[in-house]
Amino acid sequence: MKKSLKRWLTLGAAALGIYILFNMFFFQVAMTEHAIVTRFGEIHKIIVNDASALTGTADNTRFKDLKIVEGNGLFFKVPFLDKVDYYNSRLITYDVDAREVTTKDKKKVILDNYAQWKIINPALFRVTMRTEASAYVRLEDIIYSHLNQQIGKINAEVLISDKDYVKSMLTEIVRQSNIDVKDYGIEIIDVRIKRTDLPQENNANIFNRMRTERERMAMQYRSEGQEEAQKIRSEADREATIIEARAYAEAEKIRGEGEAEALKIYAQSYGQDPEFYEFFRSLQTYRKTLQSNTTLVIDSDSDFAKFLFGSR
Repeated sequence: MKKSLKRWLTLGAAALGIYILFNMFFFQVAMTEHAIVTRFGEIHKIIVNDASALTGTADNTRFKDLKIVEGNGLFFKVPFLDKVDYYNSRLITYDVDAREVTTKDKKKVILDNYAQWKIINPALFRVTMRTEASAYVRLEDIIYSHLNQQIGKINAEVLISDKDYVKSMLTEIVRQSNIDVKDYGIEIIDVRIKRTDLPQENNANIFNRMRTERERMAMQYRSEGQEEAQKIRSEADREATIIEARAYAEAEKIRGEGEAEALKIYAQSYGQDPEFYEFFRSLQTYRKTLQSNTTLVIDSDSDFAKFLFGSR
């Protein structure tokens, strides 16, 4: 039992010794990391994912003897002389607190935005920023300065409603900001606006302005509707007048044709039997003239009375 325990202790001590020796001579760099190896406080070697992004490093006299290794995995270091520091190589999101900006038309807008950036040159980043917290402060100053400048060129309506312009504006801000941070080993990938609000004290004025605008539009629509209705009524009246005139003309034409046909029939009847025609016309006259309780004073020899009294 004692021998077994002693053997396990020996194996454990050996494994611990190997682990310590391994960590003294080797270090590992993951795919999501950059690594900087310093020797006597000076940067001796850097391990990066993309060596082509190390712009400005060769021109810096502090990095004249710098070794650049591209990739990741297991690397050798000199015990007690080399120290390894790690930096994030992934996208880093910096969410900025909402703040107030002023537009070209002197409107105050509450702007809530964020930025995405990454460390592309850990050597420059180490000597200029050292930590991500320091980078946050510098990025906020640079990005906010360009945002303020660009927003000061446009009206509040454009900032709130014109998405295409805002997109191009943010692209320009990214470009300008990257010029400012190129010596810090940083690249800004994207700047986005999450939300744009108006200050609370402006809500009443905005509501009143919106209501006035809606009332103006309603009056305009009402006026246009009345004008269109009047046009329709006028057109309908004109059409009705034309239809009535045509109907009256057609009726007069038909009436004239009927009277002509009647005169023709009368003439034909008169030619065939003048006495019967005279008798028929007299009867029509009697029907129109003689009503109930009608008193006539006429000569018994007159043409009007000849069929009444049988004279002549």
